[in-house]
Amino acid sequence: MEADWEIEVGGEAPVIEARWPGFVDLRRTPEQAWQLAEVGELPALAEALAKLNAPASPVWTSKCDFRPVIEPNEFDPSELDARPGSAVQAMGCYIDLLPRGDRQWVLPVMAAAACKHLCSLLREVPLRCCRVDLVVRRAFITPERMDLGVTAYLTSCGPSSVEAAQTLQAALTALADSFCPHSTLQ
Repeated sequence: MEADWEIEVGGEAPVIEARWPGFVDLRRTPEQAWQLAEVGELPALAEALAKLNAPASPVWTSKCDFRPVIEPNEFDPSELDARPGSAVQAMGCYIDLLPRGDRQWVLPVMAAAACKHLCSLLREVPLRCCRVDLVVRRAFITPERMDLGVTAYLTSCGPSSVEAAQTLQAALTALADSFCPHSTLQ
């Protein structure tokens, strides 16, 4: 699996709003992951969200979205390790991740180290036609508290939308398993 990371914390860079108006606290009510609109077309998203919000997880999620169609001019098949002809359909999703511990990612270098480690784990996953991009961002945990978070962008492709969805589901599982290797959720 392809995986990379970057830091976007200055100037006009996007900020993660942890408690946005549509926020659902999946740490308290994990069963609601299966009721989110975004999971209707991608059930593996609910499974990943449940695992990422489980008590054993070092992170929690504040927002996600699913893009069922990514246009051919919006991605590079070589960046997804796609063979010729296997990048006909593409789709993607993102998940905003926040640290469970108050001191976990105090400095960008700490979040970067976590992303580097996660990328090394993901690159070992034998999965083609997908990639994960981790972006370290400023995050408002509460209106008074600014921390760091990570937005995980996942992109997959395939000769059909069904195959692209299967690959995206496998990539989501790999991401959640990399963050939570000892989770009891299956």
